[in-house]
Amino acid sequence: MINITFPDGNVRAYESGINALGIAQSISEGLARNVLSAKVNGTVQDATLPIHEDAEIQLLTWKDKDGKATFWHSSAHLMAEALEALYPGMKFGIGPAIDNGFYYDVDPPGNQQISANDLQKIEQKMVELARKKSPYVRKEVSKKEAVAYFKEKGDEYKLELLEDLEDGSITFYEQGGFVDLCRGPHLPDTGKIKAIKLMSLAGAYWRGDEKRQQMTRIYGITFPKQKELKEYLELLEEAKKRDHRKLGQELELFMFSERVGAGLPIWLPKGHAIRERLMNFMRDEQVKRGYKTVTTPHIGKKELYMTSGHYEKYGEDSFQPIHTPKDGEEFLLKPMNCPHHCEIYAHRPHSYKELPLRIAEFGTVYRYEQSGELHGLSRVRGFTQDDAHIFCTPEQLKGEFLDVLDLTTTVLSKMGFDSFTAQISLRDPETPEKYIGSKENWENAERAIIEATQEVGLETVTELGEAAFYGPKLDFMVKDALNRSWQLGTIQVDYNLPDRFELEYIGADNQPHRPVMIHRAPFGSMERFFSILIEHTAGKLPLWLMPEQYAILPISEKFSDYSQNILDQLAIKDIRGYVDNRNETIGRKIRDTELKKIPFMLIVGEKEVGSGSVAVRRQGEGDVGSMKIEEFAEYFQELL
Repeated sequence: MINITFPDGNVRAYESGINALGIAQSISEGLARNVLSAKVNGTVQDATLPIHEDAEIQLLTWKDKDGKATFWHSSAHLMAEALEALYPGMKFGIGPAIDNGFYYDVDPPGNQQISANDLQKIEQKMVELARKKSPYVRKEVSKKEAVAYFKEKGDEYKLELLEDLEDGSITFYEQGGFVDLCRGPHLPDTGKIKAIKLMSLAGAYWRGDEKRQQMTRIYGITFPKQKELKEYLELLEEAKKRDHRKLGQELELFMFSERVGAGLPIWLPKGHAIRERLMNFMRDEQVKRGYKTVTTPHIGKKELYMTSGHYEKYGEDSFQPIHTPKDGEEFLLKPMNCPHHCEIYAHRPHSYKELPLRIAEFGTVYRYEQSGELHGLSRVRGFTQDDAHIFCTPEQLKGEFLDVLDLTTTVLSKMGFDSFTAQISLRDPETPEKYIGSKENWENAERAIIEATQEVGLETVTELGEAAFYGPKLDFMVKDALNRSWQLGTIQVDYNLPDRFELEYIGADNQPHRPVMIHRAPFGSMERFFSILIEHTAGKLPLWLMPEQYAILPISEKFSDYSQNILDQLAIKDIRGYVDNRNETIGRKIRDTELKKIPFMLIVGEKEVGSGSVAVRRQGEGDVGSMKIEEFAEYFQELL
């Protein structure tokens, strides 16, 4: 007998050799029908794989991230089976699960090409094969057997993948008549895949090397129910309407110029006004909490980033060094603000009585993203962080972390992001080469984050391998209006940069000590935050953020003076708007103002002039009624 421990701590005894599916069936048939795979002692595996020793188990369903990944990876194999049936001689690269669905890189035989017109035919074949409920069968094979199999098939891509694998670690998966090199895990059978949609095609170089063969990448997504696919496609349509690139152009918020450079955003007046209000909100919060504002250069000597470790970790993927006329002198565009802030701390001695020192900056940084990865404001090469670094004693760490936690939740609430998950991102102990610093420092930093979140009762999830290279962090995963998840806001605890920069303070014992450093950015990147906020609100930003909060629409030009007088009165009360004096019908003015997402329309005609009032319309809602200017101002202030 073996003991199986469930996530709630409950322990049950089972016969050795039972699998996760059998365990699920012992609980209920309904649960067994929903199990896709299982996490056994922290490793995701097939639900049909036997378990021979005591284990901790989590049964994975469609509700779990790893369950979805199993479902979509299995769907990639189903698509490959369909492709092989439709295009005999097809060669296959890799077919992973991705955030939403899966893809497979394939090389069609001969001169055949797969076009968008072929996707429906492939879908239909996938549906036909899924209905056969073919089991996904795992088989361990020797390297010799695997090489012989793919040599016979003439698939040079799989043969190249085999070169990197050690004998004794190789597995095949087979469903129906299709066999693939894969480590899994997979679904129990294809019958769980009920709804299928192939989304698009793209070109992809083998192993990302532009000197290698260009393959055809087919993207798809699948669901356990047809209803879920329908809802997903409807969500995609709504997302297209909310796309910040589309709205940013329509509302004249920002632009890009090829002459300036890809991935380098230019903020237009209206977008700049919104950005400034966001920044002023943050500045006010920081003043209340004792931050000191600084400004640092956009470049720094290469040695600065070698000291911090950024050059070693990111140098090859960054903008290349700037060479000056002085022999051997090199500068880099600033990839992070923290090395500059460490230098600010180091420029004079500090006593423990001065700590904590909180340094804040809206600092613009530069990172060379590949052109194919650029995406509007959400993935750029130059962006501004609402960055701050807190230097404190180890005893002050928890209190400072809790204050930053409060600031971050305040920011998210003010922006209307009420649904979020706090993710504790820790180092992966299996890959220590990815990180800098001692094991002791990492353990201290990770313990500080875990204890602080427990103290305030914050619900968290933990992800191994998601830490920054210099320290663990708390990331805020926010749900938007379309229920999409975004990472917004981060708090990081760092014992390592103070070590690398040899930062010190004189303690109460009159001896030098190392401070602890907290990295903090509630917005994260201003550009990325802005893109998410636009899509979350569909361009209807919170009233206090709107650059133009109302438009005065005179029915004819003879009411222009009255309209200007209203504009002047409301400007005194810091309510922002404009007069639409175009020679257009009132109906056209209303439609245009609606499209601009202006929150209020104040319509002015003979009746309004006679009564000293305005007819108020609210964006998306219609007529509110007639109001005196003072009444409108009071009504407006109540909505802020």
